[in-house]
Amino acid sequence: MSPSGRLLRALCVVGCFLFGAAGLRAQGNAASAQVFVAEGLGRGTVAVDGPWQFKTGDDVAWAAPGLEDAGWGTIDVSRAWGDQGHWAFAGRAWYRRTIEFKEFKDVADVAVYVPETACSYEVYWNGRLIGSTDAMPSPTMINQSGAKVFRLGKPERGVLAFRVSTTPMDSTTAGDALGLMAVPRIGSTEAIGNLAVKERSALMRSGLLTIAQIVIYGQLTFLALVVWLRFRERKVLFWMFAFLLSTTLWVSLDQTLFPWLLDWPAAAAFYGPTFHSMEDIALWFLLLYLLELDQYPRLVKWTKVLAWITFCSSIADGLIFYMPHRDAHVLLFEVLDAIATLGFSAPAVFPFVLIAMAFRKKMNPARKFVAVAAFLADIYFVVHHTAVQGERFTGLRFGDRMMYTMFKVGGVAVSMPAVLSLLLVYAIVYALYRYMVEQGQRQGVMLQEYRNARVVQQVLIPENAPDIPGYAIQSVYKPYGEVGGDFFQIMPLAEGGVIVVIGDVSGKGMPAAMMVSLLVGTLRTLAHYTQSPGAMMAAMNQRLIGRSHGGFTTCLVLRADPDGTLTMANAGHISPYLAGKELVLETGLPLGIVWSPAYEETTFTIAPGEQLTLVTDGVVEARDASGTLMGFERTTALSVESAEVVAEAAQGFGQDDDITVLTLTRSALA
Repeated sequence: MSPSGRLLRALCVVGCFLFGAAGLRAQGNAASAQVFVAEGLGRGTVAVDGPWQFKTGDDVAWAAPGLEDAGWGTIDVSRAWGDQGHWAFAGRAWYRRTIEFKEFKDVADVAVYVPETACSYEVYWNGRLIGSTDAMPSPTMINQSGAKVFRLGKPERGVLAFRVSTTPMDSTTAGDALGLMAVPRIGSTEAIGNLAVKERSALMRSGLLTIAQIVIYGQLTFLALVVWLRFRERKVLFWMFAFLLSTTLWVSLDQTLFPWLLDWPAAAAFYGPTFHSMEDIALWFLLLYLLELDQYPRLVKWTKVLAWITFCSSIADGLIFYMPHRDAHVLLFEVLDAIATLGFSAPAVFPFVLIAMAFRKKMNPARKFVAVAAFLADIYFVVHHTAVQGERFTGLRFGDRMMYTMFKVGGVAVSMPAVLSLLLVYAIVYALYRYMVEQGQRQGVMLQEYRNARVVQQVLIPENAPDIPGYAIQSVYKPYGEVGGDFFQIMPLAEGGVIVVIGDVSGKGMPAAMMVSLLVGTLRTLAHYTQSPGAMMAAMNQRLIGRSHGGFTTCLVLRADPDGTLTMANAGHISPYLAGKELVLETGLPLGIVWSPAYEETTFTIAPGEQLTLVTDGVVEARDASGTLMGFERTTALSVESAEVVAEAAQGFGQDDDITVLTLTRSALA
């Protein structure tokens, strides 16, 4: 071989040796790249970053430190596995990392801090289970675990392994939303403990706005409960209480601020959707009454129908999350979840209908404020809820960004949903305050009207009976409310004798008072033209036809002549009592029901010294605490007593209606 050939051959041998050595060195570096070296930490902590070994599937033997995992893939634990080659994967997987401690001075015990993750997991150190976040498999559909600390023991070389588990993804889960999601940190137990406290403090500080919401909403809820218990007849107050209560409960289910909720399976899977649906339903009814839309029966009906659909769908969605063997029936779970989600998502646009109808009416500024605030809050929720549906298929991620922190004030995180929620609650509270003020003003006006009607009624109903030759008359009137429906008249006749009328208008309040005024005016006019009880009754009936609005009036007209003859006509009223016995009368229909009823007259004679007693049904129907009626027997026994005694006995028994008692006694000298 020539010298030049030998030289070329020698250069080739040297080159191959150098390239081979470089290849071995590179292979050694690749093999050692999976070993994380923690050295010189002292009292600090270090992030276990870099590539981790990763494999989908499950085998407890994979926790062993001597396992050959060179064939596993690698992964960055700071990000979900979805964008690292495992898009939309849900199930079991393992993370492994070999850790070597060097130059740990005065450190006898080390620990690992695992930030919040999007999975449940078990932690193994050198094949030994040292802790977990949840049972395996997870009993809940919450693919989330709060930050936790696990003690490793002495700082020695070992393998840190995570056996993770995620449940099937629901309609709102993104394809890259599962896995560890953050880099664990190791250090001395003391340093890791301090880190956990520091991270927790920072988390609480950033969530001060949420805490403030809970405190404010809780106080408003208690105040709304007190006000509603005081005015139970006002439906708007009940729905205000229901809205504030459900909002408080919904905001309180913050799993970041309160990580213990993650250990409560029902918190997010069941109670979360239920509380949110209750908040929606309460808001609908609150808008219905605050915006004065309850005058539309069809709108009220549809509100109730959609409320039931929403509530039942949210309950069904929570139950679906507890579906047994859901891991084996993923497609069935996803279909049922989509149906239930549609059930409470589609009605979420209903507030827009209420707000649109409200703007067609004339509203005061407070109600306009509520309408605008409700529109902004609801449109934000609808857009967000729509955007996150099926985003792992669409690839759109702006729905998640809508929930991010917009800015921080002194470390306090401020998000758009929190701002809109506070704005809506403030608008509703202000509108409710204005509503109560308006109601107070209206009530004041109505109270004054009642007082005026009471004055008019006192003028129409005589307080003192007139002197009638040959007769002694007593009258007692005890209205049940401010204005009663009972009435009576005592009208002396020019030729001697008297006409006595007693009656009871159905209903209470101003309508009854107006009807009494009409009847009294009619009676006084009729007395100038006829003294026939039957004719007077027929004329009053004609006057009431078309004016009763579905009500009626019972009435008894009596004419007492100087010779003791009593002529009576009865329109459904309680029969009078003569000398302690109930009289039997011809009775016609109450006034205001039919056009031409027959009112027959009945004649009796009252002897000197005998007493005729007339009462309204407030005496007979007086009711005690146990619900027992005073009844006809007790009334008959009392009928020989004075009017004052009879009225006080009925009132003391238990007044439940207006009480009127009239007594007509023929003078013994007659």
